[in-house]
Amino acid sequence: MLCALAFWFELKRALGGNGLSWAYVFEWPLLGVFAVYMWWNIIHPDREHHRKQRVEKPPIAPQFNSMLVAWEERQRDLAAAQEAHDESLKAVDDA
Repeated sequence: MLCALAFWFELKRALGGNGLSWAYVFEWPLLGVFAVYMWWNIIHPDREHHRKQRVEKPPIAPQFNSMLVAWEERQRDLAAAQEAHDESLKAVDDA
């Protein structure tokens, strides 16, 4: 309500020739909408929780599932090879 009054006041001033008031003509309604949005979030804190409980989309399309499995297997192989390489370097350094 206060933002609506401030909007009306600034609109009258802007129409009267005050150029700076044009900025406030747009600012006050935006501030009012933001205040209502924040108030709504305060009185409904579990709204975000319900949004997260919706059915989640699969991380990838089903037709690409075999590609994901192959990629994960390749990553495991690379990690094992890197570990074996690191151990061989450590053995050379210890010798």
